[in-house]
Amino acid sequence: MPELPEVETVSRTLRQLVIGKTIDSVDVLWANIIKRPDDIEQFKLELIGQTIHEVNRRGKFLLFVLDDVTMVSHLRMEGRYGLFQQGEELPAHTHVIFSFTDKTELRYQDVRKFGTMHIFKKGTEDQMMPLSQLGVEPFSDSFTINLMQQSFQKTTRNIKVVLLDQKTVVGLGNIYVDEALFKAGIHPERAASTLTVEELTRLHEAVVTTLQQAIELGGSSIKSYVNGQGEMGMFQQQLTVYGRKGEPCIECGQEVSKTVVGGRGTHFCNNCQK
Repeated sequence: MPELPEVETVSRTLRQLVIGKTIDSVDVLWANIIKRPDDIEQFKLELIGQTIHEVNRRGKFLLFVLDDVTMVSHLRMEGRYGLFQQGEELPAHTHVIFSFTDKTELRYQDVRKFGTMHIFKKGTEDQMMPLSQLGVEPFSDSFTINLMQQSFQKTTRNIKVVLLDQKTVVGLGNIYVDEALFKAGIHPERAASTLTVEELTRLHEAVVTTLQQAIELGGSSIKSYVNGQGEMGMFQQQLTVYGRKGEPCIECGQEVSKTVVGGRGTHFCNNCQK
């Protein structure tokens, strides 16, 4: 599933492709992707005639900001957007087509059909699900060591599960949690409430720097991820533990281990992450 760096990269490339374009028509080929409104014709009517002014990101969600509404889109496992000329051959697994007045089309493709789209009156999207329960952005001033300490002290869960939960800090998924915990020298099964201020400080820095580095390299293309221009990310070449089971740790040389934490495959070094 695309995490913060991948979604941020997609939003940046889509800004170059669709800002200023006006929607002329909308075709929905797989209705289950549309979650709000639940009437497909109403979904189309809310968008037709609207111009895209911004493409932003909130956590792992894309936000298309138009004249009067905001469309909130989640790519889930394998969703992707691409800009095409009208009349070009329709790629496989295309489920929603936004046709613009300039004869181009933004097409949403999704092999697994897990993606979602919600429309809200502009300015109200943060007040309702799925955005209303999201935590702070990791690059914001609100993401502090004090916030982490207060949040972690309230739970008995291990640190990996807490970081995957989007209610404290958003955008982290399986790849970047493993990478950040390794950088911080913290075992993924440590109880979050037992982390010291020194460990929280290391973890805070690790989360921010890991995500920044991944964004700089366009995210991680582990399976099918590409940005809005069809380009792969390159951060997978910098991974320190994720996907490296049995390989030597880059710090100590001991084999990287893999276990299951919170139902997710988890990579770590038993020696560096006591």
